[in-house]
Amino acid sequence: QVQLVESGGGLVQTGGSLRLLCAASGRAFSDYAAGWFRQAPGEERELVAAISRNGGADYADSVKGRFTISRDNAKNTVYLQMNSLKPEDSAVYYCAVKWSASFLVSYTRVADYNYWGQGTQVTVSS
Repeated sequence: QVQLVESGGGLVQTGGSLRLLCAASGRAFSDYAAGWFRQAPGEERELVAAISRNGGADYADSVKGRFTISRDNAKNTVYLQMNSLKPEDSAVYYCAVKWSASFLVSYTRVADYNYWGQGTQVTVSS
């Protein structure tokens, strides 16, 4: 069983930055691939970024060049650095993890993940 707690959300102006953290409890965090997703009101949950066990990353086209996902297995933590934020980035951001036999694969679908955090609100004002 893995429990995830997100933090770092808040209110920021257009062009600003935020860093989200996802702290995982449980053993062998390094055995898990991870992802950040977001959900705006009335919208479906969508991928923001995903990271494999060895640190390989995939990004949604809308955030490429602005967001960076990373992980620190020693701290059981996944990060999402968000720069050049836009109002359309406003959403609840969720961290998710999935046990993975592969070091290389990052998972980009909501259905791939079986452990989710409670979410953290990000609001970007114009």
